[in-house]
Amino acid sequence: MPAPPLASLGPCSSCSQSLARRFSVRVLERNQRKENDMGLDQYVLITTETINQEVDFKIPQNACEIHYWRKHPNLHGWMQDLYYDKNGTKEFNCTPVVLNADDLDRLEAAIKANELPDTCGFFFGTTVGDEKEDDLKFIEKARQAIADGYTVFYDSWW
Repeated sequence: MPAPPLASLGPCSSCSQSLARRFSVRVLERNQRKENDMGLDQYVLITTETINQEVDFKIPQNACEIHYWRKHPNLHGWMQDLYYDKNGTKEFNCTPVVLNADDLDRLEAAIKANELPDTCGFFFGTTVGDEKEDDLKFIEKARQAIADGYTVFYDSWW
C-alpha cells in the first residue's frame, strides 16, 4: 500500500523527476547564482520503497528530496559516524544511509547540545553555527515522513 501524500511536508514536485535530472537542476540553479564552486552537497530523501539494508543501497528512482544543505560539514560528520556505526565500509561520499526514529532522536540531542563533531574536508566549507533552526526543521520533516510510512535516508556528494 503506498504511503500517504506528503501534504504535511510541503511541496515535493520534484518527485516526478528522475534523480539525475533533479541533481542537474540543482547544479544549474547554483551556477545561475554564481555558486559553481565545488563543495559538500547534502540531501535527505524519502521513498515509498522498502530498503532492506541501512547503508550502501541503490537510491530508488522514486526518491524525493525533502531537505538540502550546502556545506554543513559538522552534520555530515555526524552522518558519517552513523554510516560507519551501521557497518558502512566505503568512503562516505555518494553513499546513502537510512535514518530511523532512534537516529533522529540522537541527532536532535546532538544538535541541541551543540555536539555535532567538528568535521573538515577539502571541499566541505565550514559549519558557521547558525544552522540549528534549519537542522531541527529537518528533524521535524523526517519524523513526519517516517510517521507517514516513508523510508528516510541521507546522501551527500562532494
